[in-house]
Amino acid sequence: MVAINVFDAQPEYDSSDPRGYRSGVAAVGRAAGGMTNNVKVYELPTDQSVSPYHYEYEEEWLLVLEGTVVLRDPDGEHPLGPGDLVCFPSGPEGAHKVSNPGEASARVMMFSSAREPAVAVYPDSDKIGVWPGRGSDTVMVKRADGAVDYWEGER
Repeated sequence: MVAINVFDAQPEYDSSDPRGYRSGVAAVGRAAGGMTNNVKVYELPTDQSVSPYHYEYEEEWLLVLEGTVVLRDPDGEHPLGPGDLVCFPSGPEGAHKVSNPGEASARVMMFSSAREPAVAVYPDSDKIGVWPGRGSDTVMVKRADGAVDYWEGER
C-alpha cells in the first residue's frame, strides 16, 4: 500500500499555461497507485483558475483543502472554503470553473472517473476537446466552425 498525504503533495507548474490559468497540479491518485479514478491536487495562486469553464460527460468532484475559491456553475458564482465538497454531474448541468480571487493561494482536490477517450465542452469559447488516449490524436475544435455532417467525405 502507498499512502499519499494530499496536504504535502508538491504541485508542478507548466510554464506554457497562459496568464489566469497558472495553477500547479499533483497527480496524487496515480502516485498512490490508482488506475481507475483521476485524483489531482491543484494549487491556485491569486487570480488563477484551474481551467476554463467547461463540462464533461463523466461525474467530477471538487473538495476545497485550503483557502477560498469561487466556483462558477450554471447557477452563478459561489464562494467555497476548506471542507466544501461539490459534485459536478455529467453534461451541461455540471459545467464549472474554479478560480482563486483571494489574496492567498488556495488548494483544491478534484477527482473523477475520467479516462480516455474523453470529451470536454467549453461553452464560453464554443469549443470541444477530444482526448482519445494518445497525445498525437488530441484535438480541440470550434463547434460553429468545425461542424460537419456525419457522412461528409465518406464513400
